[in-house]
Amino acid sequence: MASPTCSVLGVRALNRATLARQLLLGRAAMPAGGAVAHLLGLQAQNVKPPYYQLHARLAGFRPEELGRLMEERQVVRMVTMRSTIHAHTVQDARTLRPLVQGARDREVGYFRKGLAGVDPGALAGRARGFVEEEPRTMGEIREELLRQWPGADPQALAVAARCLLPLVQVTPRGVWGRGGQVRLTTLERWTGEGEGETEGEGMDGLVLRYLAAFGPASVKDMQTWAGLTRLRGVFEGLRPRLVTFRDENDVELFDLPDAPRPDPGTPAPPRFLPEFDNLLLSHADRARVVPPEFKGRNTSGNQSRCVLMTDGFLGGVWAAAGGAVTVELFRETAAAVKEEIVAEGEAMLAALGDGPGKVRFGSVRG
Repeated sequence: MASPTCSVLGVRALNRATLARQLLLGRAAMPAGGAVAHLLGLQAQNVKPPYYQLHARLAGFRPEELGRLMEERQVVRMVTMRSTIHAHTVQDARTLRPLVQGARDREVGYFRKGLAGVDPGALAGRARGFVEEEPRTMGEIREELLRQWPGADPQALAVAARCLLPLVQVTPRGVWGRGGQVRLTTLERWTGEGEGETEGEGMDGLVLRYLAAFGPASVKDMQTWAGLTRLRGVFEGLRPRLVTFRDENDVELFDLPDAPRPDPGTPAPPRFLPEFDNLLLSHADRARVVPPEFKGRNTSGNQSRCVLMTDGFLGGVWAAAGGAVTVELFRETAAAVKEEIVAEGEAMLAALGDGPGKVRFGSVRG
């Protein structure tokens, strides 16, 4: 157990602690559903990233495992943190969505001009009845709502429905190897009535779980991850149960007493991560995984790029096409490390591609 004093954690110490929580220091012998829960969900704006996220973290992971959980309605895709689509276990979908609902309500406020004269409760009720008859596309939802409020802005109506209701993307959308248009229904309709928040959850429980997956972390770090504000009071209430540290900028960091904080010299193997991996999006200060000199290089415009982690930090970007992976390294890299990168990339292609493929080094466009 760490000492409750405010020791300083350097960047490498924070890096290794975060990688340990993120299952990226070594692949974990954990089922896919357990990993989805431990990580508090997987970024899922696109179909394939959740599978690449789990491949990088789990020993023996096969994409069919996650696909089966989606088809069996044990994992669902829905809007939660930061107004982005995540893949969650059903239990987390039921508990997390109410906790971030305040942020979704504020999002509706951004579109208030387009919703003049529209009663939010009436809108939610009409949209719920429509999507619970059968799953609908966003276009169909928009057209249905326009029939009731023809003077409203169509986009604002659709956004309001998505924010006011816990809408999930139904399968086959999101299932590995299958295609499907985005169709939506309510979480309750898709999975059956839930019991709501369970004992030990609520905002206190969410803070503790965030630290288990992303700590040590500051209040602003969690607020960045969740897309929420005013969490200082929650952390203060939990202070007796936590330990605290300082980073090199004298920012206070909170952590669970018995959470892993490996030696900064612990080896970190190369890992291929997809676009929008939460490892790179869940802290206000991303220096623990993104070197200052590479800040912004994992994005192109408003799009995130697939990233290569070397020695635990952002070290390059990659793209797959035609059964091969092209890797663009950001710095000179030793031949032995390149061999590890090639082996890791080939393993990824074998597990998630169409079979054996090649890894080459070059420039990645976009």
